Amino acid sequence: MKQEIISFLSTCNNELDELRHYLYNNPETSYNEIKCSKYICNLLKKYNFNISENFLNIPNAFICKKGNGHPKICYLCEYDAVEGYGHITGHNILSTISVGAALCLGHIIDKIGGSVIIIGCPGEYLGGSKAIMSKQGVFDDIDVVMVAHPDISTSESGSSSAIIPLSIEYKGTDGLSFLNKNTYTALDAVLLNFNILNSLIKGFPKNLEINYILSKGGYTPLLLPAEAEAKFYIRSDNYKTAELIDNKLRTIAESVSSLTGINHTISLYEPSNKELITNRTLNRLFSHNLKENGIIDIASSKDVYAGLSLGDVSHKVPCIHPYISIINNSNIKYGSNEFAQATLSEFAFKQAKIAALSLAFTGMDLIENQNLLKEVKEDFFIK
Repeated sequence: MKQEIISFLSTCNNELDELRHYLYNNPETSYNEIKCSKYICNLLKKYNFNISENFLNIPNAFICKKGNGHPKICYLCEYDAVEGYGHITGHNILSTISVGAALCLGHIIDKIGGSVIIIGCPGEYLGGSKAIMSKQGVFDDIDVVMVAHPDISTSESGSSSAIIPLSIEYKGTDGLSFLNKNTYTALDAVLLNFNILNSLIKGFPKNLEINYILSKGGYTPLLLPAEAEAKFYIRSDNYKTAELIDNKLRTIAESVSSLTGINHTISLYEPSNKELITNRTLNRLFSHNLKENGIIDIASSKDVYAGLSLGDVSHKVPCIHPYISIINNSNIKYGSNEFAQATLSEFAFKQAKIAALSLAFTGMDLIENQNLLKEVKEDFFIK
């Protein structure tokens, strides 16, 4: 059956190559990925996937399915680019890998049973749409979720940071400053918020980092700002710690409003992300298939400083997020223009096809061997 998948992949070689080039040549920013989303859906439709576009009314999200029932194997696409820089983190290759995996597993799905699902997840650079989908129960009935990310080295899936992006906005009165010398302003409230936070930070857990800016607060000393806003970026290695600080900031805001009489509102300016929980059994199985397909040099689990919207999904369903080297030049840095250009190389495409095959093999293994799937799920529940 694996040989049949390998043979099939060769038949859609040109279409996958055209996909990575199309995404590269049509970079679209978060939640504006109209062309890229449509292009991927049209390709999947050609191979008889059932398509739902603008999934959950999220612009440019999609869900595509083939097969019936469980086990349900899910792959994810990300296809947004960085404004002015393009695909410097290789989302054009990431989507090529996921689409390739879905097509390969979809080719044999009617023979082995189960379902293959591929979900398009826009907006990763703005916190991602996976957290929204997770809260809507999209992954509740899925057995495993996998996505392989291009990188400068090949590594097993690890963890990521938990992120809470919090906004606190104060609204007071405006007017000429020299006529309101004894009036608390919205800016006063924000500055008091910062001062209290700075006094408390030394007692915060060591595995926590908090960055903040004044994002709104007037433009001239002559006028009182009617509104002032502080944005906070709370980062930790686990979501419980991040929530602890989130609650402290909310308490500070309540106290500042009480002391100054300035009203406040609190919101998330981007989706929050939980830390990624890698499923060890799934990780081991994918690495085995990667080696079987020719990528031997695999580093141990990679923990990333950034937040990943897959983190929320990994708290609901077994997940992996391994990294695949797409470069053969050690001078190329991840997130650079050179890295973006490297996504168009023959080496990158070869690596992407191996990753796609390995994801498809992993899905097939889980469908055909219920004991493996049971082990994956047992590992998830003892996380």
